[in-house]
Amino acid sequence: MEHLPKKIYQNGISYTLVGDYYIPDLKLPEESRPIGRWGRMHKAFLQEHRPGQYNVLLLSGKLWTYLADLTEQRFMKLTAALEQEQESNQKRLHDLAVMQSRADAQESEVRTFIKEIRRYSAIEVLDEAVLNRLISKILIGEVKKVDGQKVQKVRIVYNFVEEIPEIAT
Repeated sequence: MEHLPKKIYQNGISYTLVGDYYIPDLKLPEESRPIGRWGRMHKAFLQEHRPGQYNVLLLSGKLWTYLADLTEQRFMKLTAALEQEQESNQKRLHDLAVMQSRADAQESEVRTFIKEIRRYSAIEVLDEAVLNRLISKILIGEVKKVDGQKVQKVRIVYNFVEEIPEIAT
């Protein structure tokens, strides 16, 4: 029997002698990255709907790298979307906190005004001290003639609650 070499190299592929047969030394590239959910789903899609592309990737040893890259890309997209949503939520939370603070301050001012009104509800003489305690300022508009009558608009700005809108009667 003829003595065969243990290893040979032909057409860019090395072969190892096992018994009477030469077996190609095929090695898959070392890929340690996980493929995750999106990689597994895409692998199933390729197997079912794109078997040609799946076989090319599998036989060239690039399937795992392709799926790991796909998983990383999807992770980066999801991470970016999550960070953007977190920033938006933080801004919204800050805006709501400011609105709550303003509402609390306004409620406090209204309560103080109500206490002052109750305090002076039975006054008999409207003097300067009472006016200064309840009213911040009085704004008097220009004199206008309407139907032969002189008319002036007067706006009263109260302490604690600012201007109270007119109530239609």
